[in-house]
Parts: sequence; C-alpha cells; structure tokens
Amino acid sequence: MRNSGIEVLFEGRNFLRLLEGLWVTASIALAAMAISVVLGVLLGIVMTSRNRFVRACTRLYLEFVRVVPQLVLLFVVYFSLASQAGVNLGGRTAAVIVFSVWGTAEMGDLVRGAIRSTPSHQVYSGLALGMTSAQVYRYVVLPQTIRRLLPVTINLANRMIQTTTLVVLIGVVEVLKTGQQIIDANRFAHPTAALWVYAVIFLMYFAICYLISLLSKRLERKWQS
Repeated sequence: MRNSGIEVLFEGRNFLRLLEGLWVTASIALAAMAISVVLGVLLGIVMTSRNRFVRACTRLYLEFVRVVPQLVLLFVVYFSLASQAGVNLGGRTAAVIVFSVWGTAEMGDLVRGAIRSTPSHQVYSGLALGMTSAQVYRYVVLPQTIRRLLPVTINLANRMIQTTTLVVLIGVVEVLKTGQQIIDANRFAHPTAALWVYAVIFLMYFAICYLISLLSKRLERKWQS
C-alpha cells in the first residue's frame, strides 16, 4: 500500500480526528432525535384530535416542514433568525433546532398513523368495559402504537444521521468536514488520499446505521416472542 494514500489515515491524529468528527455528527443526531421523539409523540396525539382547526394547524405544520428543504431551514435559522433576534447561535445548536423541527413533524405523522391503525373495535370494547378515554389510550392504543412505531422510528433515526451531513454547509466541523480538512492538508503529499478518507467515512456511517438496524430487529423479535 506504499504511496497509495491510505497511510494518511495513520499520520498524526488524523484517524482520531475522524472519530471526533463522527461524535459531533452522532451527538447532533441523537439530541435532535430525542427531542423529536418526545415532541413527535405529543404532536401525533394532537393530530388525532376531533377538532378540525387543530388538525388543520398540525397538517399545515407537517406540510410546511416537508416542502421546505432542511438545508433552507438551516440557512434561515443560522444566518437569518439568529442575526435578526440578536442571538449568537452556534452551528450545532442551529442544526439541533432544525432537525428537531423536521423530526418532530415526521415523528408526529408516524404516531398519528400508528394510532389510527388501532382497530376501532378494540377502542369501543375498552369503553364498553367502563374504561375512560384516557385509560383506553394508555392501556389499549399506546402499547400497540409503540410496537408499530419501532421500525419506522429506527428508520427515521438513520435518516437523521444521514441528513446531518448538511451541517457542514453552516461551518460545523463534523466527520465530513474533518475528512475534507485532512484531504486538503495532504493534497500534495498524498494526492490519492481522498479515496481512502471518504471510504472510511462511508464505513463509519454504514456501521452506525447498521448497528441501529440490528438493534431494531432484536427489539422486534423480543417483543414478538
């Protein structure tokens, strides 16, 4: 492998820098996902409301988030809203805010669909047995909703991790930006380093998403047994 470019990964702290960049990526995704799950569950319940005005407002929010690209939201929050409000907003904070807004909308729609998929006769049976609406939600609807949500929530988490690559455009030094810095710093000494650096970044993303998928399958088997 002499002069192949792979040796750049083992020079100095280059590989450790990639791992540090990966942690930045993962921390943004984890924070945004945690917020999205909590707020998304609440939003999904609200989206099943019988009030037409409430449903219209939540639907408008969902469609707005889906239509506007995440990159545009990043630019708006980081460059426009922060300066207009006079707030010194860091790139990582802006990224967590934007991905939480997006993730909450997606999670809310998933929760709404999972709740709606609960057979109506089970709800009516619970009410006929003397349970209140809150008890039906707690003991009948939500347990089934959680089981249905697991695979799609894991898929959303993977999408969240992949989408974090956009934060490089607002100056966040995550794994992709770190890789670009390593390539630029060794452009003349190792002109073919880009292939190996990007290959390692690809493997890092693949490893994280694959491990999350394995965890999802294990939980599904455990709950179905």
